[in-house]
Amino acid sequence: MSPSFSGVIPPLVTPLTRDGDLDVPSLERLVARLLEAGVHGIFALGSSGEVAFFDDELRSRVLEAVRGVVAGAVPVLAGCIDMQTSRVLAHVRAAERLGVDGVVVTAPFYAITGPEEIDTHFRTIGAASSVPVLAYDLPVCVHTKLAPQLLVELGRDGVIVGVKDSSGDDVSFRRLAMQNGDAGSPLALFTGHEVVVDGAYLSGAHGCVPGLGNVDPAGYVRLHEAAVRGDWDSVRAEQDRLARLMEIAFVPVGKVGPAAGVGAFKTALQLLGVFDTNTMSVPMTALEGANVDAVRAVLERVELV
Repeated sequence: MSPSFSGVIPPLVTPLTRDGDLDVPSLERLVARLLEAGVHGIFALGSSGEVAFFDDELRSRVLEAVRGVVAGAVPVLAGCIDMQTSRVLAHVRAAERLGVDGVVVTAPFYAITGPEEIDTHFRTIGAASSVPVLAYDLPVCVHTKLAPQLLVELGRDGVIVGVKDSSGDDVSFRRLAMQNGDAGSPLALFTGHEVVVDGAYLSGAHGCVPGLGNVDPAGYVRLHEAAVRGDWDSVRAEQDRLARLMEIAFVPVGKVGPAAGVGAFKTALQLLGVFDTNTMSVPMTALEGANVDAVRAVLERVELV
């Protein structure tokens, strides 16, 4: 089986106005910029998109705006992320109505679950969805690591078509790639890394979903194309440059989690003239003052500004 999706699929950062509403013009500029850079898909409403902070109405507005700009040029994946199966299915139905090309789903969270419940969760969603389902392995947020054997079994049974691996567990990803290959490659494998995408490609990844791809989509497209043609010297050189750029997520002082990482991405996009503001979802606050200066300094060092 050939993977249905591949290449660079950035997890879209969602721009907000100063009062916290969706900034549609900035969102349209970002999506157009990604398409111009040659990305192979768009993943809306992921962790980088602040999906955990959005109500259902705002989630739908984001998808409407993205679909309007993409207009079928590349696949659009929608994060359908919620605590338990029934809520996820409600998000899947909304995404289907808006014409997405696939949905991305985590393990259930908050209520304690084990392997049986997680398996049932994905099989229930897979059976009910009219579009392909990708599993989102995100243990830092949902407190469950998806086992390679489970993912390959779900792929072999046609429940899911791919995996976005944001576990940070490179040993597990390598095992997943080996087991997927042994099973005939039923899954498209994506790394959520920014700084070791080269290693994921060497392990057998079909693509990447890097949050930093919002800031420098062309760099990740070049990395992907070099990997496809087996030009590993170019892959390493591009990855080294992108690793230097990723320092924007480490320079903010007094910020943690998405307030630092996504906050840095938004700040960079504002400095690049793509976003009007770097506003974050409540209760997070935007980078200011010296933190903005630190992000600008990194952009200058890698010659993006």
